[in-house]
Order: sequence, then C-alpha cells, then structure tokens
Amino acid sequence: MFKALLLENAQGFHASLTQVDESRLPTGDVTMAVAYSTLNYKDGLAITNTGPVVRHWPMVAGIDGAGTVIESSHPNWQVGDLVVHNGWGVGETHWGCLAEKARLKGDWLVRLPTAFTPRQAMAIGTAGYTAMLCVLALEDHGVKPGAGEVLVTGATGGVGSVAIALLARLGYTVVAATGKASEEAYLKTLGASSIVDRATLSAPGKPFQKERWAGVVDAVGSHTLANALAQTRYGGVVAACGLAQGLDLPTTVMPFILRGVTLAGVDSVMAPLAKRQRAWDRLAQDLDLALLETMVHEVALDDCIPQAQALMAGRVRGRVVVKIQG
Repeated sequence: MFKALLLENAQGFHASLTQVDESRLPTGDVTMAVAYSTLNYKDGLAITNTGPVVRHWPMVAGIDGAGTVIESSHPNWQVGDLVVHNGWGVGETHWGCLAEKARLKGDWLVRLPTAFTPRQAMAIGTAGYTAMLCVLALEDHGVKPGAGEVLVTGATGGVGSVAIALLARLGYTVVAATGKASEEAYLKTLGASSIVDRATLSAPGKPFQKERWAGVVDAVGSHTLANALAQTRYGGVVAACGLAQGLDLPTTVMPFILRGVTLAGVDSVMAPLAKRQRAWDRLAQDLDLALLETMVHEVALDDCIPQAQALMAGRVRGRVVVKIQG
C-alpha cells in the first residue's frame, strides 16, 4: 500500500488522500519512490476540477516527480538511479506523482542533474522547465541581451518567477506584468527592472500598438497575449506557454505581416527528450539556486488539496514543492 492523492468521478468529483494497493499501479517499465513533487497550474486545475485536465478516472494527480528508481526493466535505468519526470500526460491519462510511488515509462525520464537535489528539481518543476524552454525559444529566434525590454506576464506565478530569474541572470532587461502591486519587491529581487500592471494588458486592445518589447514570455493567453503581440517590436519574438486568462487569442495578422513578429508556441508536455535534456542542462548552468529558494513554499502531501485551491484562487506566488517522503 502507498499514499496517493486520488481523483475520482464515479458519483461526482472527489479528491482525497488515500492508501492505494500497489496492484493498481499502471503499466510501465520503471517504478519510482517519489521523494518530492510539486503543484503546477495544471495540477491545480485537476485537483479542484476546474479544468478538463483528467481524461481517465480514477486518476492519481501530479504531473511532476523526482525520486529514486526502485524497479526497472528499462535498459537506461537501474535501481538506485535518481530521476526527474515532467509531463507526458501523467496526471491526465496516466497515474501521477503526488503519491509515494509512481510507475512510469523509462523513456519519459530525465536523469537528475548533479547540480540539483530532488527537492530543487521539483522547485523548478514543469513551471521552471517551461520557463527555460521559453528562454531558449527567445534565444533561438535571435533575441539577445541588450536588444530591448523583455516582458514576462503572469510574473508571480511559477513560470513567470523562474523566467524572470533566468532572463535577468543572462543579462536581459526584464519587465514583469502582475496584478499584485504588493509583490513588486519580490519581483525586483528576482531581477525585474520594472513592473507593469497586468490590467494594462488584460483588457481588449488595438490590434496594432506602440512598439515596446524585444521579446515576451507569456503564460496568460487571451487578451494579454494579443496585446503583447501588438506591442512587440519589429522582428521580436513572443514565447507563449500558458492560458491563465483564457485559451482564446483575439488578435489579427498585423503584428506578423507588418512587423515580422514571431509567435513561438512552447510545449513542455510532449517535448522530445533532447529538448528536455537541453533545458535541464541550461537550468543547471543558468539558474541561481539561492534565488530559486526564495520562490519556494514547501507543503506536505496531506496539504495538497487546500494548497491547490489557494493556487487557483491566485493566493500563491512562485513555486510549491510537495514533500512526499525522505
């Protein structure tokens, strides 16, 4: 038996911490003893049943996990290896890592970088790994430090917080968009040079606006993304990775055909192993671990349900680490 955060929908939705028999673990060639997990926005949607995340019921929540291999029939992994898991539909179609044990496919796993402990890897989690993918998208499309201001939306969230820290350390001038004026000191500690009120971006705006941003990391979508595109400078790049405001995109082709703006979609769930490894290698190189710690709030597995509710209510900043065991 092992403890897990189980989501059920047989007679109405129900989320609970419960003991689960190991015989119920899904198929997979690696079993991991989970040391730490985390709460991402997608986890919050699933645990509070406020978004259509879960596809198969019942489901163990948790798209991320870090821990130790305890069984393996996969050629790349041996008992005792330290591994990290992000995405791949876990917590959606395959039982996840907000549990003491998880059975996964070895092809989904990345070796824990020596620079990180399992706790630090989960402080990064899918949110931080996605932030790194966004930074790489800006770099790959030619946005260099010194090119101009880079906007980060959803700045106090997990993706936003890590993106600010990474961009600032790499030498970019970062502008953080937030609706939480009380968090200005926190955002500037992470490296933001200035703050803008998210209300200036979240309302419907003109399809073509004054040029400002050399690049954008957007975790919000909807009108915020549309306005960011309309304000991006000639040849600029917008890396889009989220939908906190909404999944619509009320924009026009004007930024693309009159300013040559690039909208780069960033997916972390199904990203191939080479892209994942590149992102984790760069995180090990470019992320200030002392700064990462200032973003972290640690909770126990037993506290995940109220913490997920707080996350969806906008009462959480930075990253939530979930201690499972160890």
